[in-house]
Amino acid sequence: MKATELGIDGAWLFEPPTFPDHRGSFTAPFQGPAFRAALGFDLHVAQTNQSVSHRGVIRGVHFADVPPGQAKYLWIAAGAVRDVVVDLRVGSATFGRHEVVELDAASPRAVYLAEGLGHAFQALADHTVVGYLCSASYDPAREHGITPLDPDLALPWSEDVEPVLSGKDAAAPTLRHARDTGMLPSREACDDRYEAMRTTR
Repeated sequence: MKATELGIDGAWLFEPPTFPDHRGSFTAPFQGPAFRAALGFDLHVAQTNQSVSHRGVIRGVHFADVPPGQAKYLWIAAGAVRDVVVDLRVGSATFGRHEVVELDAASPRAVYLAEGLGHAFQALADHTVVGYLCSASYDPAREHGITPLDPDLALPWSEDVEPVLSGKDAAAPTLRHARDTGMLPSREACDDRYEAMRTTR
């Protein structure tokens, strides 16, 4: 398993080997030892999620309050996505920046994003299935969003298809509004969370 840290601290790309044969193929998208070797701690999994999306659907930009936050490890079981990680940590050197990774089921790769980072993706094919490992259970009181169409973020969504959003995501605030109203996590709170994980796991 190859692990590569992306340009935003706390965002990683994992590339597991795939083993094809006459029956099809086999891949292990998440491998605990490889994760620990790259990040220095084990991924605590409190919940697994799976979403199925039509082509053009955008989910996100989602994040959770820190602490505890919600780290995510995700891969594509069917279809393809344009996956986006956004640094929402106020005080971070890369605040407001994003990283884009194309993910698909044909060449399985996985993305990990630490607590405090925002996540979104756009489905590039019908019946796109995304699997997630989450470090914390869903808590609606702690879950928030930034509109994925924020012109200041200028996220590179596909121009070949009309974006489809949930009502909640469409009504989410801009990054500037979220920052000005104190919605976003601080880099300091996130660093404290990361240090706690490394010393207790």
